[in-house]
Amino acid sequence: MSSTASQVIRCKAAVAWESGKPLVIQEVEVAPPQASEVRLKILFTSLCHTDVYFWEAKGQNPLFPRIYGHEAGGIVESVGECVTELKPGDHVLPVFTGECMDCAHCKSEESNMCDLLRVNTDRGVMLNDEKTRFSINGKPIYHFVGTSTFSEYTVVHAGCVAKINPLASLDKVCVLSCGISTGLGATLNVAKPPKGSTVAVFGLGAVGLAAAEGARIAGASRIIGVDINSNRFEGAKKFGVTEFVNPKDYKKPVQEVIAEITDGGVDRSIECTGNVDAMISAFECVHDVGVLLFLWGCHTKMLCSRLTP
Repeated sequence: MSSTASQVIRCKAAVAWESGKPLVIQEVEVAPPQASEVRLKILFTSLCHTDVYFWEAKGQNPLFPRIYGHEAGGIVESVGECVTELKPGDHVLPVFTGECMDCAHCKSEESNMCDLLRVNTDRGVMLNDEKTRFSINGKPIYHFVGTSTFSEYTVVHAGCVAKINPLASLDKVCVLSCGISTGLGATLNVAKPPKGSTVAVFGLGAVGLAAAEGARIAGASRIIGVDINSNRFEGAKKFGVTEFVNPKDYKKPVQEVIAEITDGGVDRSIECTGNVDAMISAFECVHDVGVLLFLWGCHTKMLCSRLTP
């Protein structure tokens, strides 16, 4: 049992008090975990564009003050009642789309959108009592997607924690909790490119590179990376990208370029930017019976088939 179990922990956190204003590094109080919750010591956390998007409060309901962060690695400090799968000292990754393992979605092989723990960007409190575990001088500080990893300690639902091998380097595997799992998982589990297929990946950031890696693992014969930053092309080869297309290099729409070099279009198109123009291009470069996958931010996926004219 941790020496700090059942006690309030005071630690540093990056607190967002207003949209678009610099985060403030200050001391916060982190309450002990309640039933079905765990308190984590965050050792490494990275920055995802989704954190920036909600910090800017663009297109959603602003909720402040708040502690952002959802892509991290840490160690279990203490556990609440009813938690049996985790114990203090376990190395873990917090995940924003948790699984209760009991609802219809969790028991289904077709979906992981848990009825209880699916991502909810508007909720800033814990499910157990609809209160926060963060505070400053008694003032509640809201959570973000159930993780809030921009804090040295955080409290999450036990279903939003993935236990990992303690030999794994937390500074490297922390990205598995968001960007890598999004691109890799969506490609392998949703797009499912057949062996020998042709895949186009729009956007070669972390999610796009992970999507390319997923296509490589699936056995795609051609993986076409699309990005307006040519400096990303060389590094993308390490993730399976075989060809590169920079839309700025052509006078015609990039979807026409891809259709020409693939004899009518790709089998799978994976859009990882969230840019509307890129979405249109990704849709129009798929042949009539191909599949298009949108990865919006790090938490929303939509799959559709190209309609035959």
